[in-house]
Amino acid sequence: MNSFKYFSTFAASILKKSFKMRKYSYFYIMPLLCLLACNSQPTKFRIGVSQCSEDIWRDKLNSELRMAAYAHEGVDLLFASADDSDERQVQQIDSFLDVGIDLLVVAPNQVGTISPAIDRAYDRGVPVIVYERKTDSRNFTAYMGADNRLMGRQMGEFVCTRMKNRARVLEVMGLKGSSPAIERHQGFAEALGQHSDMVLVGSLQGDWTENSGYEAVKNYEGDLSNIDVVFGQNDRMALGARKAFIERLGSDERVKSGRTLFCGIDGLTGEQGGIALVRDSILEASYIYPTHGDEVLDLALAILEGKDYPAETPLQGALVTRQNANVLLLQAKETDRQTQQVDRLHALADNYVTRLNQQRLLTLLAFGVVVLLLVAIVLFYLYYRGRVGLQRERVLNNLWNIEQNLGANRAREDVSAKPSVGEVTPVSESGQSAPSGQEDETESSEFSDASATAFISRFREFVESRMTDSELSIEDLASDMNLSRVQLYRKVKGITGSSPVELLRTARLNRGYQLLLTTDKTVSEVAYAVGFSAPAYFTKCFKDEFGMVPGDVRK
Repeated sequence: MNSFKYFSTFAASILKKSFKMRKYSYFYIMPLLCLLACNSQPTKFRIGVSQCSEDIWRDKLNSELRMAAYAHEGVDLLFASADDSDERQVQQIDSFLDVGIDLLVVAPNQVGTISPAIDRAYDRGVPVIVYERKTDSRNFTAYMGADNRLMGRQMGEFVCTRMKNRARVLEVMGLKGSSPAIERHQGFAEALGQHSDMVLVGSLQGDWTENSGYEAVKNYEGDLSNIDVVFGQNDRMALGARKAFIERLGSDERVKSGRTLFCGIDGLTGEQGGIALVRDSILEASYIYPTHGDEVLDLALAILEGKDYPAETPLQGALVTRQNANVLLLQAKETDRQTQQVDRLHALADNYVTRLNQQRLLTLLAFGVVVLLLVAIVLFYLYYRGRVGLQRERVLNNLWNIEQNLGANRAREDVSAKPSVGEVTPVSESGQSAPSGQEDETESSEFSDASATAFISRFREFVESRMTDSELSIEDLASDMNLSRVQLYRKVKGITGSSPVELLRTARLNRGYQLLLTTDKTVSEVAYAVGFSAPAYFTKCFKDEFGMVPGDVRK
């Protein structure tokens, strides 16, 4: 999913650039839109998980949430840990709301301090699941967690039974103001209160960390030599208290001999977890505080999908003693082994899907490149066909079809009012014949359409008959037509608007165009065949006339 986000960002930047490019922008846009459409996997639900702290118990919960999300497409989990800071947890919840979450799972750091943030989420229409710890806010959708008061009471009853209702007990409490610390203390004190010889000599303040348990016992002002039981409200604080106890007494004899017992709560698996500590006689007892991340996600999806769901879901725990620690640990190891196997399979599946998506992306990119090439070829072909068509039309129109232009050239003159050549001899006002120069000046205007056409036809025949002659000059053409060079120039210019040299060059170029289209002669051979003495000059004139070099005609 993250790789798709990166690709989307990259594609969006390319699209933005392509829109800025007026030329060819659609060639970039269409393939990228296809890629996005084929690869998009939109998020269905975004769930924010606000943890009050970060520890192995919550790591286990987060891992279970991720594992459960594998079975549900489109579920995006966002995690945040406040590290026991009320202010940070409030900020994290508000950040979740800003990015847009569909549901909030929150373990409040303390009972009352996080309530305003929970209220804001609820008021904005975001369902809220309060998990494991309680809040004094009533603006939440559902609650899930174990009965901490019951845990404390059952641990107290175990201590009473183990010590035969006669012991001095020291308690190390969790974070002040947190609901588990309050309720576990209440349940534990209730159990001890049932027996007059069970004395709770003190309740020290910790914050759920091992170091806090160590510091609490280290700084305890009372006598530790007469303490029979130390109850840490979680296993880590119990372990820290045990270390401080040994350090203060200067010997572990009392601990090893069992004259002072240490108990905790959490009962996590693993070699550093509470179950292993009980098995190894480091702790006398622990209590499994279940995480059940899969049930949390099931509850969240039931709420989001509009299904029926319980307003309160209790989680069942169990007491861990030396009698059942090995069995529980074996079961936990098997579960962990299967979980790790699922993780490995999921990692392999992720790797396969990643490679598959990469192959798909490469295939689509290749397809996009092919499409672009095909579009470019088609456009070039259409452009070339249009251009060649225009050139061919130009050739056909210019191939000595000058007769069609005569009407336009002669429309300015009143031809019918003037005698044709041979009928009247121009004279001057004195009655003498007009000078030859004056006759030349008026001669072009005295042509009728028929005589002009006949004249141009004769000129064309002479040009075509001698076109291959590179030495052909205008004087030669004028001599062939029994005219002077000046007379030929003036008559051709007056009828066609072009000079004889221009018509000769145009005729040679048009004939060259035809030869290039209809023969396999080289450019040089064509140049010589139409009367050019140098192929380079032919190429230059050809490009000036048709807008392309001779070699392009056959493409």
